[in-house]
Amino acid sequence: MAAKRVVDPADLVKFREVQQLAYAGAQSVAQTLEPGVTEKQAARRLREYLIERGVQDWFHTPFAWFGDRTAFRGFRTPFQFFPTGRRLAENMPFILDCAPVQDGYMADIGYAGCLGTNRTFDQLMDDLAEYRALVVSRANDGVPLRQIYLDVDALIARQGYDNRHRVYPGRVIGHQVGKVHSRLPRSVVAGFGIRSLQTLVGDLIVERMHHRSPLWADAEISDHPATPGLWAVEPHIGFRDVGVKFEEILVVTGTGSAYWLDDDLPHVRRWQRTAAA
Repeated sequence: MAAKRVVDPADLVKFREVQQLAYAGAQSVAQTLEPGVTEKQAARRLREYLIERGVQDWFHTPFAWFGDRTAFRGFRTPFQFFPTGRRLAENMPFILDCAPVQDGYMADIGYAGCLGTNRTFDQLMDDLAEYRALVVSRANDGVPLRQIYLDVDALIARQGYDNRHRVYPGRVIGHQVGKVHSRLPRSVVAGFGIRSLQTLVGDLIVERMHHRSPLWADAEISDHPATPGLWAVEPHIGFRDVGVKFEEILVVTGTGSAYWLDDDLPHVRRWQRTAAA
């Protein structure tokens, strides 16, 4: 069954709670990281944190990327996204990414951090703020998803960085999020929950019938304004061996307006502190 398109206020509260939980987990695990910790260990800590707090299923299980892997350098196959034995070192950037499902409500988040001090990381994080403003402004104007993707590419070029979300399967910068409806048993295959995948496949079939896509990329199938509902959006930029991103839910209303589901998130608070200083 496809995900529900127009989300009522009560559901928005639940989606926000799951997104807050996912970010709380990422922040909690980030505080435990130290030199020598592996990506696999960090991802396992995040998974355990979320399961202990009621997460029953996944769109995808937690990922962790350290060092140049935050910029997806050398990635050629989907299997390279999965956590490895790469060890964290002092002044090394990292990204934690997870997509938990709780009581049928899904979130998909990305948290960028650094163990110690890294000037390149700090500059990238400061510059990432402009993408959040750009995406919501253009979506609110009803600009087609494909054009917003190209606008993001243009901003990346102006800032002197390179597009790393194009390395994701399908070159996606985002995808639709909805309540998971499935009678399949809960299980995970290759890091992805089969119940959530069934919902996404249903969305793909329905949207293709209307010449749209639940996946936000730079292909012609994304040459339409965002359909009403929720979108997980993840601009991912890189410079040399450092990559940063955020990922959070964008709400598109039935009238076509758009806004971020929640402004009380780690990256937003960081930018607010920077602006105040």
